[in-house]
Amino acid sequence: MSLRVSIIGGSGYTGGELLRILLAHSETEIAQVTSRRLAGQPVARSHPNLRTHVAHAFCTPEEVGACEVLFLCMPHGEAASQIDHWRTIAPLIIDLSADLRLRDPANYQRWYNEPHPVPRLLSEAVYGLPEITRDRLAGATLISGVGCNATAMTLALLPLARAGLIRRVIADVKVGSSEAGAEPGPGSHHPVRARAARTYSPSGHRHIAEVLQSLGEIDLDATVTAIDMVRGVLCTAHIEPTEPVTIKDLWKLYRGAYAEEPFVRLVADRSGANRFPDPRTLVGSNHADVGFAIDERSGRIVALCAIDNLVKGAAGSAVQAMNIALGLPETAALTFPGLHPA
Repeated sequence: MSLRVSIIGGSGYTGGELLRILLAHSETEIAQVTSRRLAGQPVARSHPNLRTHVAHAFCTPEEVGACEVLFLCMPHGEAASQIDHWRTIAPLIIDLSADLRLRDPANYQRWYNEPHPVPRLLSEAVYGLPEITRDRLAGATLISGVGCNATAMTLALLPLARAGLIRRVIADVKVGSSEAGAEPGPGSHHPVRARAARTYSPSGHRHIAEVLQSLGEIDLDATVTAIDMVRGVLCTAHIEPTEPVTIKDLWKLYRGAYAEEPFVRLVADRSGANRFPDPRTLVGSNHADVGFAIDERSGRIVALCAIDNLVKGAAGSAVQAMNIALGLPETAALTFPGLHPA
């Protein structure tokens, strides 16, 4: 039997990506998709790429019936206070907002400047980045989504952090416009956003909290810049190592960390136009391309990771986490390789 899956808040970009991925999943069927604003209208009105693929109309959240899996694509701050209700609807809840990503209520207060509305949930939810929490995801009933910038930073730095090689790191993160969501704002409206290279978070980005939670209290800061790109995140991290390393050392570390990971690819070629990670080649893909280099003059390590922010940075990781939680093949519905050129 197919697993009935519903999506709360399905009219935005992450909701659309969940639909696109789940429609190709052999073990799931879409039960209901909600949108208060578009209730009664065809889902394809909001997601035109899904014309003829999905016949559903949006319903209101109050109309959602029992299902096996419920994805929450709600604005920040709304999901946590409603989790107990949604748990009466489905045995597995996956929240794509930032509400449940941090385990420590004090960290939530620090990074989000407000107390968490339901702090007990933070210790219950499993962070939904399989490369970090795969063992805990098996059998989980409450899973948090991941930050797209946090995902790129974490995967770029994970092998170095595990080896204790990070003395200091500054991550330069470049992001596409879809990271701002489907509703235009003062900084994301097309006439303002197009052709931009705008640094909007020079330091202290909230996603740093997720990276520190995953990798430990490393000395990390990040600068986030919006560039003229629709989808994608590129993290270029500059690391002062605790000891000298060679390229051969880095290959050994990164291969050891990611050899068994189905969606992490090492991209660090000696030559060619695509010798390092580029988010453009990952459009629509759940892959994370990770690369590295060494500045021979200073010994600085440069670690890179590119992802599609809407897939590996949101909906794709959520489906990957669902697959693990339910004992399904981890790669189910997630093998699309991306587009080139895009």
